[in-house]
Amino acid sequence: MKPTPAFLLTALLAMATPQAAFSLEDPHQVATGAAATVPATDGEIKKIDKDAGKITIKHGEIKNLDMPPMTMVFQTKDAGLLDKAKVGDKIKFAAEKTKSGYVVTAIEPAK
Repeated sequence: MKPTPAFLLTALLAMATPQAAFSLEDPHQVATGAAATVPATDGEIKKIDKDAGKITIKHGEIKNLDMPPMTMVFQTKDAGLLDKAKVGDKIKFAAEKTKSGYVVTAIEPAK
């Protein structure tokens, strides 16, 4: 049986991996990849170090990391995230723990 063009198109679309989306369809989650979402955390940007790719955030509880509210420095998964941020901004963000430390994977303005 020879595959039809429609079948091939469907197979290709199924294999495609979407880029990270940074819109909050659910105000309690931030999309960080193909099928992964993590709870969004409220925060306020206290400092940005673009050269080092780091951001200091005063944040609420980060449930997926079992972390209480505090102010701390995070690495960023993508330095481009810092281009959209400025000190004093109220944000929603997603973070995860990696081998190198805690990393912010998504940032968007709080609504």
